[in-house]
Amino acid sequence: MKADGHIHSPFCPHGTKDAFEDYIAQARQLGFDEISFTEHAPLPAQFVDPTPGKDSGMDANELESYFAVLTDLQKKFAAEIKINIGLEVDYIEGYEEDTKGFLNEYGRYLNDSILSVHFLKNQNRYYCLDYSPDTFATMIQDYSSVEAVYAAYYDTLLCSVTSDLGPYKPKRIGHMTLVHKFQRKFPASKNFNHKINRILDKMADLGLSLDYNGAGINKPLCREVYPPEQIIREAIKRKIPLVYGSDAHSKKDLNQGFDDLYKDAVLVSPTK
Repeated sequence: MKADGHIHSPFCPHGTKDAFEDYIAQARQLGFDEISFTEHAPLPAQFVDPTPGKDSGMDANELESYFAVLTDLQKKFAAEIKINIGLEVDYIEGYEEDTKGFLNEYGRYLNDSILSVHFLKNQNRYYCLDYSPDTFATMIQDYSSVEAVYAAYYDTLLCSVTSDLGPYKPKRIGHMTLVHKFQRKFPASKNFNHKINRILDKMADLGLSLDYNGAGINKPLCREVYPPEQIIREAIKRKIPLVYGSDAHSKKDLNQGFDDLYKDAVLVSPTK
């Protein structure tokens, strides 16, 4: 079975407007049997999106339409491909109760979901760590070093794993090495294996799966999948389920990184 558990959609405010049907046709052509549309969930109402376009999450007013369109598509293509209705939910430090409330309200509509960290908090300021090299450079100045940014990211990621977000908390952790996105311009002088292994240990304890995300391979300052092989080896040791995700924001991005996956990794269905 070939599955993609991380696909965006025309509801993404910072993606393309490729139609759902175009994504589905491309997925079928590439031989996928199952796909999950996991659009960026609306951000908490009181959270101020730090990106210039304020476009990190979908418009909350479009959420019901998103569910309705995908429900129709599930029925329309049921005989050809399994389509899951999903969301990529942001873990944001300080907004755990808002996120829990959102999931309690809408979680019953989801077949699949991912929990990701895009935002880091430093004192009273939030950053979108993967927005741009310039933003990352500002973070390095404010945190005092590249290594301090990495440490803050992995500490926040551990909080996302252990946080109580209610019964509908996503069971899969998204692109756990997203902080590597600009590593060729801002290399870290040390590894963070101790923090990463602690996160993996906790994921194994909680029965969480891992987004094996191919998007980083096409990022010019990254050029590796999220996470890379050595971390996948550690995940396999702990029997953490791995779910391939293209993280496609356009139909042409489907299948990205798939051929670069670690050959001994066993990929499972997003909804297994």
